[in-house]
Amino acid sequence: MGKKRFKAEQIIRMLREADVEVAKGQAIAHVCTKLGISEQTYYKWRKEYGGMKVDQAKRLKELEEENSRLKKLVADLTLDKDILNEAPQKTSKPGKAENINKAYSRKVLSCIAASGV
Repeated sequence: MGKKRFKAEQIIRMLREADVEVAKGQAIAHVCTKLGISEQTYYKWRKEYGGMKVDQAKRLKELEEENSRLKKLVADLTLDKDILNEAPQKTSKPGKAENINKAYSRKVLSCIAASGV
């Protein structure tokens, strides 16, 4: 059976429903069965989203996506830098390699500044 994915808004709504039922005296196992999730999922969600509002969850998701995008950008730029560092070893002028590295560093800094980090 495949996993069922829930959006953050749905998770927060379900956690609120579960809190109400638990406050009425229902057992966690019964509440989870009613919601169609496992107890393990309930506790995992409560750990991640407990006490959050819908707008906070949306913001969290946006920040996670931006963080992922920036990590990929850094990985690409690191790879480019490594390639540029290997290239000067094959050239005969050591001063040229330093100029390439300085130009690359300026490019990296401008990319980071433009992304708002």
